Amino acid sequence: VQLQASGGGLVQAGGSLRLSCAAHGTFFRINTLSWYRQAPGKQRELVAAATSGGTTDYADSVKGRFTLSRDKGKNTVYLQMDSLKPEDTGVYFCNLRVTRNSYWGQGTLVTVSS
Repeated sequence: VQLQASGGGLVQAGGSLRLSCAAHGTFFRINTLSWYRQAPGKQRELVAAATSGGTTDYADSVKGRFTLSRDKGKNTVYLQMDSLKPEDTGVYFCNLRVTRNSYWGQGTLVTVSS
């Protein structure tokens, strides 16, 4: 299993960015694709998750600003991040959870300037 992430970059506060993550390989059809982030000096935290069954969940800090969509046919998720704040700055990681296995993609840096 490989996770291919793209997107990220530098944006001013109030701006938008879009991240994408594609899961490649063979894995059970029941799974969860998620985005996590890790700010400097802080623990990694869940940002948003989308199950293969169509359920989406968000961290309270991003509700109403971020939207996670999932393309089931491509096992790809897209994280649309609007109204970005400096506190959204961090390295964002894509994750695939399948039964008891967890796979991570490479991180992509998001920097929001004030």
